[in-house]
Amino acid sequence: MSKVIVIGGGIIGLSSAWFLCRSGHDVVVIDRPSDITNCSYGNAGYVCPSHFIPLAAPGIVWQGFKWMFRTTSPFYVEPRFSLPLLRWGWHFMRSATAANVEHAAVPLRDIALLSQREYNQWAELPGLNFSYEHKGLLEIFQQEKTREHAKHTVDKALQLGLDTELLDQSQLFAKEPQTKINAIGAIFFKCDAHLYPDKLMQQLLLQLREMGVQFVQDSVSSFETRGGMISNVITPRDAYGAHQVVIAAGSWSREIANMAGIHFPLVAGRGYSVTLENSPYRVHHPAVLMEGRAALTPMDGNKIRFGGTMEITSTSRPPRIKRVEGLLAAVKRFYPEFEVLVPPVEQAWYGYRPCSADGLPYIGRSGKVKNVVIATGHAMLGLSLGAGTGKLVSEIVDGRKTSMDITPFAPGRFS
Repeated sequence: MSKVIVIGGGIIGLSSAWFLCRSGHDVVVIDRPSDITNCSYGNAGYVCPSHFIPLAAPGIVWQGFKWMFRTTSPFYVEPRFSLPLLRWGWHFMRSATAANVEHAAVPLRDIALLSQREYNQWAELPGLNFSYEHKGLLEIFQQEKTREHAKHTVDKALQLGLDTELLDQSQLFAKEPQTKINAIGAIFFKCDAHLYPDKLMQQLLLQLREMGVQFVQDSVSSFETRGGMISNVITPRDAYGAHQVVIAAGSWSREIANMAGIHFPLVAGRGYSVTLENSPYRVHHPAVLMEGRAALTPMDGNKIRFGGTMEITSTSRPPRIKRVEGLLAAVKRFYPEFEVLVPPVEQAWYGYRPCSADGLPYIGRSGKVKNVVIATGHAMLGLSLGAGTGKLVSEIVDGRKTSMDITPFAPGRFS
């Protein structure tokens, strides 16, 4: 039985541990002490093949410059001198093209569909009840110019084989009869599903412990190598022997990989969310608010979670409550009856999304260290692509044919 060390306890790390354990490996998960910055818990819970357009898309760089000095803007890059940020920014600007969007669509669709199939199977297992629902997702818009963009998105989705429909205002209102919406139409992605991330993560942890996975709350401080391979993963308290190592530490993956001489452009994109635990409002479908760059999801009975913003910043920076104010203001513009109070800053949930330089995750073997597999860079799609990524990681570790072509996800593609 081979020993696999998984570094990272978010959805990518836990999914990898799940499939590796089921393949017969002895698995140890090393994760930093728990805190609220694990984005796997507070996200919108989407399992969304609809999200086939990567973050690095035409117009996003210019939009980012326009929003740079607005503290409530949906997309914000904190000005600071950082060589890793400059390297990432250079590659990101070069990737924000129509060609990149076209190149990314099929692999993002394929890994999302793979992941959705795995979640479908998980939802049937005893002990994994995470409020999984396949109701579809609405992308709601308020402006005519956005409707034109929506038409192109629907055409592309249909070309990709995704069950999608463009709704007019009356059709949108019929989908959500319980609340008033300020909008003129929506895209309805029938292919999408959603779940309650908190439940999924808690139940995965319980299941993995029952399966014999060892969990270590500690940080990785270094690696010992022998013959071009990692032989031991070193933490401040112990050393863990390894036949294979999976780096799935989210926004901290770049620094950990650097310790092993592995380099790829990655930055942290902070997002925020607010959850109404006993919501007086009712929505039937998850929704993305297109002009507002915000999202909301009905979860686990009578909860509604509001999430969004992309703040490229250091993981050591304190949260900015203005970001939450902007998020809830966007919700109010679309759902005028929703009165959601801005929480005190110490109660605001935030998490760091690991953003690659082209909007595609890094999944695959390192070209520099033979026994290291990288699994990070999923940006806003970590939960959506989590189960599928875990399956791919186990196939890579085992040397089996992967369930899809992972060439576009090569960790060394910017080298």
